[in-house]
Amino acid sequence: MPPGRPKVTVTRKLPDSVEQRLSALFDTVLNETDKPMSAAQLIEAARVSDVLAPTLGDRLDAAFFEAAGDRLKLIANFGAGIDHIDIDAAIAHGVTVTNTPSVLAEDAADMAMALILAVPRRLVEGVRALEDGKFSGWSPTWMLGRRVRGKKLGIIGLGRVGQAIARRARAFGIEIHYHNRSPINPHVEGELEATYWESLDQMLARMDIVSVNCPHTPATYHLLSRRRLELLHSDAYIVNISRGEIIDEAALADMIAAGKLGGAGLDVFELEPRPNEKLMDAPNVVLLPHMASATIESRIEMGERVIINIKMFADGHKPPDRIIPGLE
Repeated sequence: MPPGRPKVTVTRKLPDSVEQRLSALFDTVLNETDKPMSAAQLIEAARVSDVLAPTLGDRLDAAFFEAAGDRLKLIANFGAGIDHIDIDAAIAHGVTVTNTPSVLAEDAADMAMALILAVPRRLVEGVRALEDGKFSGWSPTWMLGRRVRGKKLGIIGLGRVGQAIARRARAFGIEIHYHNRSPINPHVEGELEATYWESLDQMLARMDIVSVNCPHTPATYHLLSRRRLELLHSDAYIVNISRGEIIDEAALADMIAAGKLGGAGLDVFELEPRPNEKLMDAPNVVLLPHMASATIESRIEMGERVIINIKMFADGHKPPDRIIPGLE
């Protein structure tokens, strides 16, 4: 890779300040239209670039790396999730992959907490009722929701985001439970007053609210299958700000339509950008357009991480956010 000013292609529109920094530091090609690139356009960009800066909408699979040519040396992903990138194929073709971890945790946790409150308290239903002219005055029995204090929250994946959610939930008097591949640091577990469940099935059967915060991998695809969803009691709620593929969305929609679950708050969907039609029609479901990390601050910080990773790599150093298989 040429030192100092490698050619960098950015696949989507980024904040102006980030694009200005990229252009000042590198030979940068920007996507000013903000339209997603086709598979053919991504390959062409890779063939003429030293660095590609993609986002989660860009599918970089084995076929992409096979066709990308020899010039591409770094994928500086704008985002923490890397399930759209075939890491093994990248490494096999001599391409380093980086992401932007840690900068999204607080903003994502804010949104998860908003959904944890919005679904049981029927906030969106209340807004719609007001907009539709259905509010005729206060009533003792109208728009009754569920109290969150004292409820049991089961967090699937107690990493950075999961821990940030747990801290917020504790302030609302919610009990913290979690399922990981292994228990977290005992000091952190004690601080959060969190109960570890080795068995996901056993945890789900006892929770009032479930928050999905694990990454999407082959092992977590439909982790919340129909069988597991049926373990939840009929008043339980599910919140997902991670990846839609982790939940069997068709099964979730069927169960909510049948009154077998209390509701759901989803920021991500299995077949984005369109959620299951049954979920669109359900009054006890809050749907958001993948915006958990959508703050000005987080997007700028993500851009800065991308720049740091490119600069370090171009200077001959290991970038700080390099993805190592098995450790991501």
